[in-house]
Amino acid sequence: MKRVGAFLITVALIAGVAGCGGGGVEYDLTIASTAGGSVTVPGEGTSTYDEGAVVDLVAEAEEGYRFVGWTGDVDTIGNINAAITIITTNDNYSITANFEFECTPMVAAGWLHTVGLKADGTVVAVGWNDAGQCDVGSWTDITQVTADWYHTVGLKSDGTVVAVGSNDFGQCAVGAWTGIDQVAAGWFHTVGLKADGTVVAVGDNYYGQCNVSGWTGITQVAASWEHTVGLKSDGTVVTVGFNDDGRCDVGSWTDITQVTTGHGRTVGLKADGTVVAVGDNWGGRCDVGGWTDISQVTAGMTHTVGLKADGTVVAVGLNYYGQCDIDNWTDITQVTAGTFHTVGLKADGTVVAVGLHYYGQCKVSGWTDIIQVAAGTFDTVGLKDDGTVVAVGDNSFGQCDVSDWTDIVQVTAGFLHTVGLKDDGTVVAVGFADFGQCNVGGWTDIIQIAAGGHHTLGLKTDGTVVAVGWNLHGMCNVSDWTDITQVTAGTYHTVGRKADGTVVAVGWNDYGECDVGGWTNIVEVVAGWQHTVGRKADGTVVAVGRNNYGQCYVSSWTDITQVAAGGLHTVGLKAGGTVVAMGDNFAGQCDLSGWMDITQVAAGGIHTAGLKADSTVVAAGGETELPTWNLLEAVP
Repeated sequence: MKRVGAFLITVALIAGVAGCGGGGVEYDLTIASTAGGSVTVPGEGTSTYDEGAVVDLVAEAEEGYRFVGWTGDVDTIGNINAAITIITTNDNYSITANFEFECTPMVAAGWLHTVGLKADGTVVAVGWNDAGQCDVGSWTDITQVTADWYHTVGLKSDGTVVAVGSNDFGQCAVGAWTGIDQVAAGWFHTVGLKADGTVVAVGDNYYGQCNVSGWTGITQVAASWEHTVGLKSDGTVVTVGFNDDGRCDVGSWTDITQVTTGHGRTVGLKADGTVVAVGDNWGGRCDVGGWTDISQVTAGMTHTVGLKADGTVVAVGLNYYGQCDIDNWTDITQVTAGTFHTVGLKADGTVVAVGLHYYGQCKVSGWTDIIQVAAGTFDTVGLKDDGTVVAVGDNSFGQCDVSDWTDIVQVTAGFLHTVGLKDDGTVVAVGFADFGQCNVGGWTDIIQIAAGGHHTLGLKTDGTVVAVGWNLHGMCNVSDWTDITQVTAGTYHTVGRKADGTVVAVGWNDYGECDVGGWTNIVEVVAGWQHTVGRKADGTVVAVGRNNYGQCYVSSWTDITQVAAGGLHTVGLKAGGTVVAMGDNFAGQCDLSGWMDITQVAAGGIHTAGLKADSTVVAAGGETELPTWNLLEAVP
């Protein structure tokens, strides 16, 4: 790969009048050049021409560079933007032929961010930037970009590598790499293909995904969460890393021209335009057997995408967020797949994208007269003082279609559904209902509701509990509960507070989220994705369950009047109206230190909402943009 840069070829016309013999006026044309190209006609050096002579000019760029125009004394140049043109020698001139590095634009998709390589070797990025994975504005001389979970990697024209974002496992420690021809980013590791066909890797190596030191004859590398794939020059494939789901079972593959990896699987493009895939087939992500005329493949966490030779695109897998809605795409030259979104680069340099994007779950600044808020995974719901309901954010399953609700006294939001309790003790629900979580039409005498991942709970006036929805882990097994005064639902577990201040729980317990048997004096319970939080009568807080982001580190909290549990974070409302938070903050969902006058808090998957004393609402957390770029815009 050629070095990126801007180089100048200086053409000096140094005039001299040859009058010794009494002839006509003559001028000297002197041509000089630097790296990046040359003037091949009339050649370099000094030449003398008669006044009015028309001289051909031909500027030729080296590979990886392009001619961008003539500057200087250009008044008599036929076309200053053309590499092949003429100049008329009417006076003393000095002109310059300008060359600039040119690379092929491309796009890369991380978990919730998108990266674009521009034709001039600079890079743009949009989306989540919690770890600085979008901080690429200063990059230059880049020839390839790759992105994954929390980091972005760029290959420079001189074979060195730059990286930004999370470096918790050393995945960005690429500063010493040289002689690199291609890079690939896994979730927590980075892989580099060297010019000699060997491979280097840094980062998380728990499953041996970085054990590539013995590889030779490699022409392309790909990386995912827990495995690394190498395409050999003979069209066979090698892999290392986690293989419980068969993602590394590629030993029989032949005639492969490109490999890509997604969460739990490996995909290969064959020379005949067909595609093979192995590994976890969740949602049909590996159902590529019927594809033909494919020129490029890419795999996201939830889906697999193929670019056809005619510029159209095919996709298989989960489509919760529309990430597979690519049927009308045309003139596509490259595709990339993120966790929940797909990005395509068009022949004209513009970019199209579908999937998880800019849900607007934090756009609550215009809400007024709110008396309660609830936060779903990617949506926010507000109960107004007149019993009506408002909602913003992800509405892929109609979970925000609450505008016709009336007489509501409480709202709650699950993963993809919203539930409302009416003042007559009946319940309404909208959203994703494949597990029966919205089958609440027959409920009566309900005094409180809770929504989990894919299940719904109702507390009855007699202290018993009803439940509908997904029951894979037993989270709906509450029929024998009595004396319950409050219920809450996590993604895979259910928790109930009893009248005597003790707590019961059922469901998934791999992280101890149901280990609440010893709790006493509890006045409120809330359940997050895989953790449970209890507020005690004295204003202190207890928590059990998954603690990978410190979401259970709440033992020092005091004066707490309400708690909320999100996907991987915990929020506490203090008596003075301020808010504290612990846990994952990748989207800014814990940046609540400036909040004041708060009367209620709600925590979603990756955002937090707060109800203020004046009935307005504030929110914190991230929103993901899809790009509206033209990666050729700097090219004349």
